[in-house]
Amino acid sequence: MRLPGDLVAESLMAYLSEDDRAHVVGLGTPRVFGPGETLLRQGDPTDHVLVLVSGWTRVLTRRADGQTVLVAFRGPGDVLGDLAALHGWVRSADVQSLDEVHAVHLRAQEFGDLLAQRTSVALAMVMQLAARLREAESARADFATMHVTERVAAYLLWLSRTYGVQTDTGLALRVPFTQQDVANRVGASLRAVARAFSVLRDRGIVINTRRQTVIARPDVLRAFVREVPEL
Repeated sequence: MRLPGDLVAESLMAYLSEDDRAHVVGLGTPRVFGPGETLLRQGDPTDHVLVLVSGWTRVLTRRADGQTVLVAFRGPGDVLGDLAALHGWVRSADVQSLDEVHAVHLRAQEFGDLLAQRTSVALAMVMQLAARLREAESARADFATMHVTERVAAYLLWLSRTYGVQTDTGLALRVPFTQQDVANRVGASLRAVARAFSVLRDRGIVINTRRQTVIARPDVLRAFVREVPEL
């Protein structure tokens, strides 16, 4: 199993050398998940990790009041389930596949031994955890003074910096998210988010289809946001 060249920035594998990547992939057991499968389940006591080789996932937390919150998207090069493996905690979130996902499965003991024996991998894990902490801090930014369109614009700008690929029509976002994902992230109703996307489409700022979203005019998109959280 080989890793693609388009690893997610600030993922574990993005920080590793080719030799270390090959070692990590060769150490685990290959797994394939179809679209819409649950890879990890919130509250589950399992302690293995999954290293994503290809495909995209969403990470969701379900609160006691029934609200679903989108924590993050994870893609090629990212590690899932590392906190449960390192600390013996139950899973803190659901992880669902957005498309076909190829991954390698490592047991907690294998993962711990890997970090102990290869300092380069341990350092990469620290760097990935630091990036995720910064992402979480941004997610907690106070959007109270923003209306929904501004919140959607802010999140789309963040996605474009993290997952954007330059094309002839603008910045195409690699992750195949839905408007419900955005609603779960920015704390708004699906109807309100749909209206926000309609405004952005009507002004030629965003082009979105069933499979992809393109930021056609990122400079104009920034005008919707009084203060975009910096990551």
